[in-house]
Amino acid sequence: MERFPRDVVLDILSRLPVTTLAQSKSVCRSWRSIIQGSVLVDKHLSRMSEPENDPCIIFKSPPPILDHYYFVDFAAYSERHKRLKSFWVSTMHGKLVASSNGLLCFCSSSAIHICNPLIRDSVELPKLSSDPAELGILGFGFSPTTKEYKVLDIIYQRQRLRSDSHLAQFQSKVRIFTLGDSQWRSLGMAPYQFIARQSQVTVCGRLHWISQPGEDLMKDRIISFDLTAEQFQAVPLADHETLNRRFFELVALRGHLCVAASNASCGLDIWVMKEYNVKVSWVKEFIVGGYLPKELRSTNGGIPFFKSDFSAVCSFKGRKILLKLWRKDLVLYDPVHEKFEDPMFEGALQWHEMVVHVDSLVSI
Repeated sequence: MERFPRDVVLDILSRLPVTTLAQSKSVCRSWRSIIQGSVLVDKHLSRMSEPENDPCIIFKSPPPILDHYYFVDFAAYSERHKRLKSFWVSTMHGKLVASSNGLLCFCSSSAIHICNPLIRDSVELPKLSSDPAELGILGFGFSPTTKEYKVLDIIYQRQRLRSDSHLAQFQSKVRIFTLGDSQWRSLGMAPYQFIARQSQVTVCGRLHWISQPGEDLMKDRIISFDLTAEQFQAVPLADHETLNRRFFELVALRGHLCVAASNASCGLDIWVMKEYNVKVSWVKEFIVGGYLPKELRSTNGGIPFFKSDFSAVCSFKGRKILLKLWRKDLVLYDPVHEKFEDPMFEGALQWHEMVVHVDSLVSI
């Protein structure tokens, strides 16, 4: 390797899978130094995060199997390579919260862990004091401005019902932890109440959630948290009938904030915000039509699901979309040819949780 210029070596190594690089650290001291160096770590992450690359997905097995995960790299996905890779992570049987630049965040009743499972690096965060009556929402992401990874904890303490409202009132408390610090910091109160069942979506260095509808159902539906400024802000929605409905889901597709909403024909419309935080940039880019085709119904007990039973997970270079059924089954949908495919992963159990993931050498 010493015969080649350093920039050529770095370019070659940045194209290799993380698992291969992790094994190569044992070859010699000079290889270990290069692979663990910040230059290769940043270059590899930048290449893996390019929008033209297809993502990885990490799946968690359902109980009674604990702390066991599968992962598939869709960039290498083909008819000959459909087997999931498996790995084990000791996370106190925690819930898989989010993925950011190759780091995973897990939360259990007793601890919060951050880990990079492919290079076996992990850390347990300082304990948080909480009351069993409190409802908690966690967020995890990366600030591209400060180059910091942060965990956001929002808890709600149920208050007495207001006499003039049918909606329950909650007192909120917001705390944040920056990886590398020794303690959590208080950010006061959250000005919004979020729907806990909705997973976070991270775009442009901001975490996003759907807010709990208030008396004005259309006000402040999508809320962002800027990981640099550490502030909440409402994200504008397009003025369209589909988006003015009470229920929709958030998803990040190819680096864009998107909304998946049921349409009048029991299908799914996917709206993409082409320019972040610009209201007029929302475009209806994908339409998933009526019913699940007959050839896929057998995988779901013969039940003809409506598309409202689907949620979007991610999209690929060929414009195919990975969709998740409410029973945790997955299908690939081709909106150009209006066709469905069953991914048929070998060695897979039914999965319990999943996140879109980018392989990286980032250590904690």
